[in-house]
Amino acid sequence: MAFRADEAARIGLEEVEAYLVPRARDADEAQRARSREALRDIIDELGPVVDSYPTWHPLVYNHDSRHPTTTPSEQCGYKGLDHTRFFAKGFITCPYGDGQDVIDSVAAFPYHPIATITAEKLDVQLYNPNATPILVKCNWEKSLGMDGMIPLPIAMPLLLDKEIPCWQWAEVAETWESMRPYFLGRPHGSRSSLFVSQETGQAIKKIWNALIYTGMFGPIKV
Repeated sequence: MAFRADEAARIGLEEVEAYLVPRARDADEAQRARSREALRDIIDELGPVVDSYPTWHPLVYNHDSRHPTTTPSEQCGYKGLDHTRFFAKGFITCPYGDGQDVIDSVAAFPYHPIATITAEKLDVQLYNPNATPILVKCNWEKSLGMDGMIPLPIAMPLLLDKEIPCWQWAEVAETWESMRPYFLGRPHGSRSSLFVSQETGQAIKKIWNALIYTGMFGPIKV
């Protein structure tokens, strides 16, 4: 089935609203309406709901290349995340308590060459009245495309920064089919996702194939 970005974004919006807007038993209708409006404003700013990020995305960049991760976790430096939903340019997490662990862990992140990660408490009720919603944002210091997609001049060097060092310990070269979820994020199609366009994805595929056929990562895994 072909990847349809608009349909994927619509389904994601429905699912995240059902999860993060407090249930009727926890909030009155006026409060739920405020929560829904605030959530839609956040989505307007951060882009569509996603299931996971490319391994080279700044929000998960702070990880060991031997153990890549595609979702924010302790593996890439976050502390205190709970009841979390992801968007193209940030995520909302709703831990019980004051959420200060999340804010402090983000503040301790190392320098990133083209993005700054920030965290702030939201003055709105999300998920549960006893949870503290925290908004974590990826603030790009280079311009994205007009459609919000990450262009090749940004995506490719970030990907190569993560993948090139793997020649030192790799035993086999993984094919494009194996690496698509790591390079494109989820949901994705054969060469595009909610992060990169078809054109950018095709270029990444072409460069990746050129790399693995050098033999630098070892024999191609069949």
